[in-house]
Amino acid sequence: MKNKLEQLEELLGWGGIRKDMVLLILSGLAVLASLIGWSPFPLDMAWIAIILCGIPIILEAVIGLVTAFDIKADVLVSLALIASLCIGEIFAAGEVAFIMQLGALLEEMTVAKARAGIEKLVHLTPQTARVLAKGTEKVIPAEQVQVDDLLRVLPGESVPVDGVIVSGQTSINQAVMTGESLPVDKTVGDEVSSGTVNQFGAFEMRATRVGEDSSIQRMIRLVQSADAGKAKIVGIADRWATWIVVIALTAATLTWLISGQIIRAVTILVVFCPCALVLATPTAIMAAIGNATRHGFLVREGDALERLSKTCIIAFDKTGTLTHGTPEVIAVKNASGGEEDTELFRLAASAELMSEHPLGKAIVRCYKQTVAEELAAVSDFRMIPGRGVCASIEGKIVLAGNLALLSEQGVALPESDAAETYLAQGCTVTYVAVDAAFAGLIVLSDTLRAESADMIHALAELHVEPVLLTGDHENAAQAIAAQLQIGQVRANCLPEDKLQAIETYQRAGKQVCMIGDGINDAPALKKAAVGIAMGGVGSDIAVDAADIALVDDEVRELPHLVALSKRMMTTIKCNMSFSMVLNFLAIVLAISGMLGPVVGALVHNAGSILVISNSAFLLKWKKKQF
Repeated sequence: MKNKLEQLEELLGWGGIRKDMVLLILSGLAVLASLIGWSPFPLDMAWIAIILCGIPIILEAVIGLVTAFDIKADVLVSLALIASLCIGEIFAAGEVAFIMQLGALLEEMTVAKARAGIEKLVHLTPQTARVLAKGTEKVIPAEQVQVDDLLRVLPGESVPVDGVIVSGQTSINQAVMTGESLPVDKTVGDEVSSGTVNQFGAFEMRATRVGEDSSIQRMIRLVQSADAGKAKIVGIADRWATWIVVIALTAATLTWLISGQIIRAVTILVVFCPCALVLATPTAIMAAIGNATRHGFLVREGDALERLSKTCIIAFDKTGTLTHGTPEVIAVKNASGGEEDTELFRLAASAELMSEHPLGKAIVRCYKQTVAEELAAVSDFRMIPGRGVCASIEGKIVLAGNLALLSEQGVALPESDAAETYLAQGCTVTYVAVDAAFAGLIVLSDTLRAESADMIHALAELHVEPVLLTGDHENAAQAIAAQLQIGQVRANCLPEDKLQAIETYQRAGKQVCMIGDGINDAPALKKAAVGIAMGGVGSDIAVDAADIALVDDEVRELPHLVALSKRMMTTIKCNMSFSMVLNFLAIVLAISGMLGPVVGALVHNAGSILVISNSAFLLKWKKKQF
């Protein structure tokens, strides 16, 4: 069993950081010992920090210059270290090395190392297929299936390739492709997609798309391409490093030539080290990540909050994100269209008691929660794939299922628009008949999360526009959007449709954040500037594809995360402005000879402490009102 530390490291990708942290602690203790003048060795204790922290910085700078002429902040730090050593300022060299490695470690800790989403998608790919040829059934690897092969799929098996049903009827769980929790009834002539799961009846199908052309393989390629296209943000200190190095060397050289005092030139290099500038971003990010964690968010990418602060559109998946993702009974109507009929509800729930269909289970669960009376004894239960159930209850024959079930059993439906009204609102209707006579309707719907409406309103106050991207049908999507006042809606979305929608907004110059919970959301989560996955109800693949995971599924906290990201960027800008002003003031004092290397190192160390302190205010920051 893994201990808690190992689990945390695996989750955040911090396993390789433990050794760096130990070395950094040793270096910090050595610098402190040097400051107070204590050492058990003949040499200054600051040498430990120089060896542990300084040498890696110098090596990285040299390799970058030699291999790619890459001038980053570590070039200037290396010059300051070498210059300090040359004039005997050991403490200044050790202190600079320690601060720079501290900044590098903080930045490294904000970056997630492990991305297993694509590997998990590969595991979803069906491995075998049942091919029918010359009256016999043969199990072969799925990749060997050819177009037009005749296949058989049994209950509980994944569909091996894309195809069309030629015989049989069933219900297919398409969550891997559409994200919708309810299975879809399929019969002869209907298309089925690879990776989806056959839930009930066996059927035979004709293969139409195989191998790399199948739906699950296309989704894997979408995730890979979307991840490759996401730009990585370069550290501000490294972006400015070339100019900083030029200015520092010019100032140091001119000061040495004019004053003739090399110690002033070395002091300029020391105080010009961008320690506070290097710490400005990672310390603020770490503090903001700590704040986000307290509010239920696991930030898996170091620059995710920086990207989130620039987003102007948040695209939502519907099922499991804005809604609970589980069907609930919202109405029970008898044959005359009257109000809730407890007896009808009892008969329908009793008939569905032995059903494995999610709708049947929902009817039983809701009956027990709302009525809490004993269900009737059931005999002669039959599950009719793609249709519904039939059972004998208290001497009555009860049917519960879709219109096709009642029609095939010769049950006449009265003229009423009640069912059509509910269907137009995106609900699912189960029809009930007793002794070959229509008895009423059980209406089910995926219910909104209580906090969704307030969350959407709070985002609007932050000038972020909500967009709905869902694999559900148009009626259900429009019904949810109307309740939440979401203006832009795209329904019937497959994974590539959601990806294309994100790309459309990006081509228009709009930064998009995507929030989803299903495997089908993985490509869009990768492609968006920021991907947020529902960590509780969401699939592992969606979480792995995202930059941020909402651990407890409390979407009410989303406006806080957006506001926090904007506050974090303000803090970063304040930190950078302060560090640059402090550096230039210290340079002026160093040029005039009023600041020596050791004092200069302490001054810019104090600046680093102030930057860290300012960032720490983000840990408990919260916007007062949403």
